[in-house]
Amino acid sequence: PKPEFLGLRAFSSVAGSAGCQPSVAGSLPATPTSRQAAETNGLAACAPQTVALKTLIPFIDWSPFFHTWELRGRYPAIFDDARFGKQARELFDDAQELLAKIVDQELLQARGVIGFWPANAIGDDVELFTDESRSCRLTTLHFLRQQMRKPQGQFNHCLADYVALQQDYIGGFAVTAGIGADEVAAKFKAEHDDYSAIMLKALADRLAEAFAEYAHKLARDTWGFGRDENLRMEDLIREKYRGIRPAAGYPACPDHAEKRTLFDLLDAEKNAGIKLTESFAMHPGASVSGLYFSHPEAKYFGVGKIGRDQVEAYAGRRGEPIAAVEKRLATNLGYEPRK
Repeated sequence: PKPEFLGLRAFSSVAGSAGCQPSVAGSLPATPTSRQAAETNGLAACAPQTVALKTLIPFIDWSPFFHTWELRGRYPAIFDDARFGKQARELFDDAQELLAKIVDQELLQARGVIGFWPANAIGDDVELFTDESRSCRLTTLHFLRQQMRKPQGQFNHCLADYVALQQDYIGGFAVTAGIGADEVAAKFKAEHDDYSAIMLKALADRLAEAFAEYAHKLARDTWGFGRDENLRMEDLIREKYRGIRPAAGYPACPDHAEKRTLFDLLDAEKNAGIKLTESFAMHPGASVSGLYFSHPEAKYFGVGKIGRDQVEAYAGRRGEPIAAVEKRLATNLGYEPRK
């Protein structure tokens, strides 16, 4: 389906903070892809919308929070665990106390940006366009396909399979709840309160993931089909909705380098305050990014091991040396690279 808008929308937990800025000479992003994205995605009409931190709290999945402290179990059942229950409850109570301070004192800032673009699949890639005419290509997203043996009637998946050959759309996002986390954690450590420093970082991670869940709900509403979901929070956490939001560097899209293309499209550093390092790590660390696919049959999968034939083709499509791609995809190689 066609989303309600094309281009970018920015969000911030602090009213009046920097967001999508007007595209004027001298202030465009540095790379050609992001410059073109800024020029064509209507950044001037993209004033950041306020999303209070307290709005994100109901979207928190608490189970991974306990895993941070090496307590295994699902929330809230973990409170009844004979071995971990008491400690889990104490941790949770401490987390609620610090979370209240984070919200009341604005110790952390959340920022994010989502975008939608016209898109057509071409082989295992997806081409994005500047507008509905699809006459000017904005950029290309490159994906990998499974190469494993499967029973008859099953096929090897690729994310490009979830985009039509023509007249389709794709979305993307980058969100963080970690702005200010390093500074506040450093203050706790200076006061010899390492426990609160660790707790703060853990809560920043949970809020970032909650922001990703919140933004995905907005994306599904923007596509239209999300308005009739009528899902409970536990249903959202268990992903009982249409569509997926795979991230670069994860099993369905194992090449971290695809983050660079996404960040250029979103102009994520300006619009969400998230920087991408040379090794494609996001800073602040409590950040999440990925793509939105709306296909009703879209699902998560792992690319798994791939052959040299696909790596060579993929490197050619990306315009990179094979050795550079092999280095990034080392864990996915089903062969020994040539020395």
